[in-house]
Amino acid sequence: MGLATFKGGVHPYEGKELSEHKPVQVLMPKGELVYPMSQHIGAPATPLVKKGDKVLAGQKIGEASGFISANVICSVSGTVKAVEPRRVANGTMVNSIIVENDGEYTAVEGLGADRDPKSLSKQEIRDIVKEAGIVGLGGAGFPTHVKLMPKDESKIDYILVNGAECEPYLTSDYRLMMEQPEKLVEGLKVVLQLFDNAKGVIGIENNKPEAIAKLQELVKGEPRIEVCPLKTKYPQGGERSLIYAITGRKVNSSMLPADAGCIVDNVDTVISIYNAVCKTTPLMRRVVTVTGDAIANPQNYEVKIGTNMQELVEAAGGFKTEPEKLIAGGPMMGMALFTTDIPVTKTNSALLCMTKDEVAANEETPCIRCGKCVSACPSNIVPVMMMKAALKGDCEAFEKVNGMECMECGSCTFICPAKRPLTQAFKEMRKTVMANRRKKAQEGK
Repeated sequence: MGLATFKGGVHPYEGKELSEHKPVQVLMPKGELVYPMSQHIGAPATPLVKKGDKVLAGQKIGEASGFISANVICSVSGTVKAVEPRRVANGTMVNSIIVENDGEYTAVEGLGADRDPKSLSKQEIRDIVKEAGIVGLGGAGFPTHVKLMPKDESKIDYILVNGAECEPYLTSDYRLMMEQPEKLVEGLKVVLQLFDNAKGVIGIENNKPEAIAKLQELVKGEPRIEVCPLKTKYPQGGERSLIYAITGRKVNSSMLPADAGCIVDNVDTVISIYNAVCKTTPLMRRVVTVTGDAIANPQNYEVKIGTNMQELVEAAGGFKTEPEKLIAGGPMMGMALFTTDIPVTKTNSALLCMTKDEVAANEETPCIRCGKCVSACPSNIVPVMMMKAALKGDCEAFEKVNGMECMECGSCTFICPAKRPLTQAFKEMRKTVMANRRKKAQEGK
């Protein structure tokens, strides 16, 4: 039997050799820490502190303000300098709590205490995950406690751990699988406690043979957990691609993974569940890959959430050459940055520093109808038709050609010989369609 995979996809240069053999180093912050109240999908958190307040490591400083929202936890001890808007990776200004680090890391009572998950009820586990402020750490930032509360928990038969890490250059999840595999397995067991009919599957691309071997050895005696080697192909780690590769089930834009009997969590998310439930430690840190041909010493760092990105650049030896392009995340789905003066948030997995901006150097030429974008699309839609609608700003036509099924993975743009900015156009169209739908819903109330 061949390796599990999906139809479509592309094979970009991986770039993982720069940092894959660099063990995770703990990096302590030097300057002030900035905690944006919106580090997740959904409503921003509500600040619980004000200027002048003393705070402790592990203290909740932002409270979830709706069903789809997440708590924000302080990662140091110190004094609140201000509550004001600060810039984040996507360029917007977000209301944030700024904390002056006292360097003592005085913690709230009970932080780090061992806890037996078997002694906890399902509701207690879900409450702990919510209190800990855990969100999807693969980049989407969907509040994890909401994911763990599907309408009918008896219909969930797969808990999928996304260890694909298909995005080029990123190696933080790989290092976690190599260095903390026991925490990953124990975290998965905690999630399986919530779903009596589910089995756990850890999906790992076959360009990570050591991680596959290590985890297979670890789960040998586990009747409800297995490791599934996946074909190395982008976007193997996309939620829909992963579900199809492992289970053969299809999920479209109007469905949640739970509708296909699946819950999907990233490697670091599952380890964060372990930390919260078994070690009484909320989400206060991120493992970030600092890499690219412009950085002196590519590295994987464990950093406290709120740390300034510039401190990561300095720790990695600074720039070898002045980068033309900085990206928060990977080259396929990451966000271009114009400054490193932004905080590390829950959804930052990498800082990519590139000597050349290859995208800007590309000159767009007319579409030659070669069909490469159609072959590459993992959602089986037709980017040529979607682009036609996008250029006219025709939302109705865009929806008719199933444009809302686009997962914005960038495969079409990557493969296009005419260098057309397809994904960017589709992102804007999807935003417009969603805004129109919300407007209609408001008017219909």
